[in-house]
Amino acid sequence: MIPQDFIDQLLSRVDIIDVVDRYVPLKKAGQNYMACCPFHKEKSPSFTVSPSKQFYHCFGCGAHGSAIGFVMEYQGLPFVDAVKTLADGIGMPVPEERAANPEASRAAREKKLSLEGALEQAARYYKQELKKAPAAIDYLKGRGLTGEVAARFGLGYAPEQWQNLNSIFDDYNSSALLESGLVIEAEDSGRRYDRFRERVMFPIRNQRGGIIGFGGRVLGKGEPKYLNSPETPLFEKGRELYGLYEGRQAIRNANAVLVVEGYMDVVALAQYGVEYAVATLGTATTGEHVRKLLRQADHVYFCFDGDKAGQKAAWRALENSLPQLVDGKALHFLFLPQEHDPDSYIREFGREAFEAALKTQSVPLSAYFTRELTSHVDMSTPEGRADLIRQAKPLLEQIAAPTLGYIIKKRLAELVSMDIDEFDMLTGQTRPERKGRRDYQLPDQSNRPGSNSMVRKQIKWILMNPTWAHDVLASDNRPYENEMATLVAIVEAIQASDSELTTARLAEFFRHSPHELTIDSVLLDTMREPEEFSNPDQNDRESFRLGFIRLMDRYDDDLISSLSAKGYEHLSSEELQLLRTLLAKKLSPTSLATRTE
Repeated sequence: MIPQDFIDQLLSRVDIIDVVDRYVPLKKAGQNYMACCPFHKEKSPSFTVSPSKQFYHCFGCGAHGSAIGFVMEYQGLPFVDAVKTLADGIGMPVPEERAANPEASRAAREKKLSLEGALEQAARYYKQELKKAPAAIDYLKGRGLTGEVAARFGLGYAPEQWQNLNSIFDDYNSSALLESGLVIEAEDSGRRYDRFRERVMFPIRNQRGGIIGFGGRVLGKGEPKYLNSPETPLFEKGRELYGLYEGRQAIRNANAVLVVEGYMDVVALAQYGVEYAVATLGTATTGEHVRKLLRQADHVYFCFDGDKAGQKAAWRALENSLPQLVDGKALHFLFLPQEHDPDSYIREFGREAFEAALKTQSVPLSAYFTRELTSHVDMSTPEGRADLIRQAKPLLEQIAAPTLGYIIKKRLAELVSMDIDEFDMLTGQTRPERKGRRDYQLPDQSNRPGSNSMVRKQIKWILMNPTWAHDVLASDNRPYENEMATLVAIVEAIQASDSELTTARLAEFFRHSPHELTIDSVLLDTMREPEEFSNPDQNDRESFRLGFIRLMDRYDDDLISSLSAKGYEHLSSEELQLLRTLLAKKLSPTSLATRTE
């Protein structure tokens, strides 16, 4: 990982206005700058960049982030590469990884370059061999592909001989060929042979466009029909998506991405003008896949066959999507007739019919979620409804989007003829906030991240006005959790910093931390109503300070209640000490005076 202090220095030296303006011409609009959003189509500008907060936000599609985030989104780069791009632009050398073994780190980098070089060389060879393979050309033409689309995706052909690559590599016994998955070494004899033979070759690229692996489609009826590169230092199937690099611009223009199951589906759809399709690489849709897709577009469409295997794959995709969901972004599920896959459907009915089916026949995740759960129980009996609640509980706990999660939960409560509080009680979830004191749970009793509007507002204020953190003090040795833990972490990070932090620097500081999703969600809410947090005055600052004190007091009160309810004899020594500390603080003259003011 790149050291956090370097990222802080980088963000303090680059100006997000200069960074964005290189790619998108900006115009001054009051204190901020405006442009038409580069991430979705729009006629009037809704993309704003704040020089004071060093942050960008689009009011149309919700895209937002720091200068690093902008480069990641616009160029489709992973975090480290985006940091290096920005650093190169201002002449800042990126420090080496702080590894315990620098020699091992250097060797790993050299190995990566060696593997990348081998894969690129093989791709050029396969591409040339396609021109000499009439059977492969006829196969692609029979699937309706033109030479232009084949060239765009870099399609190639691996001949049927066992050691084709021996002719293009100086050392066929090179470790790079084995570790990149291009060759296989027999365990008994040690003899090497090419992994891919007599197959149409599909290069798999990362978001930078570098080749990290291959998929090979057999000609004829051989097995397996599709053969993928194995897991390598460059290629991890659960993180990569075929066609994402080639489809970036189309995905951005459509503000949608279509997930299909095969390489040929992606290429065939592109041939017919549906260029925003990607495919998983011989594995189920993972949470990392979904997280990556939701960064690309607001609408993600999963397209599956209508058979049992397709239904099973769709439900697995839904389960893995729940922890990645974001309010304001939508997932949809389309099931094609059993006799069709996307390739055959679009060839038979055309682009208009396919996209119409996508829009009118796909099912939103919320509806699919409810439909599947209710279809497996007898809703006419109490036993069936009880079973529905049992099955729903672990799934509801995983939903990361608070608003969508609440709506789904409310719909399920209606179906079992309960009000929302009764449903909450039976699923062990935190009740929605009511007037009066809110009940908190200790970490070992908590089932899912909670949400509290007062806490979220405090987080918004501190993200927009980091210097206010110096006005407050968080209590030590408290088992903070959920959004309270995020609020305290932000305050402590600002107080510990030797320099003044901006909104952008805070967002980057907590990237890849447990608080990242909460902060990103709060920032998105904040940017939707920027007037609420613009031009704060001293009264706002004082309200923040008093609100923080009240939150600390309420949290302590709730901890006292939770610990007392367990009974002294059931408390650990740490819990008993915490309870004594809390009670002593509550009964101190300073605390009593504060509470009676």
